[in-house]
Amino acid sequence: MSKSDKRFNVRCPDCGSELVIDAATGEILFHKQPKGPPAGGKDFDSLFSEMDSQRTRAEEVFERERAAQKDRSRLLEEKFEEAFRRASEDDDDTPPPRPFDLD
Repeated sequence: MSKSDKRFNVRCPDCGSELVIDAATGEILFHKQPKGPPAGGKDFDSLFSEMDSQRTRAEEVFERERAAQKDRSRLLEEKFEEAFRRASEDDDDTPPPRPFDLD
């Protein structure tokens, strides 16, 4: 069997489809749909309730992050003011030593 004749049979872990893939090109040669519904299928009501709970969690996370961003800007402003105050107190006009001068 040469490399060009080599094919892989793969089952999709998500939908359960069977795929035949050419090893040389990586192209899908054959695709077969699964006969029944995918494993772990849920009914419409459970999917809808899960979607509502995900939306609620997403809104909570969004509100938390929005509050953190408001607080973050205040904290950054305070840090800047403190650094500015310390820099203005250190009115040292001499430049820092150059590493070349230390030899």
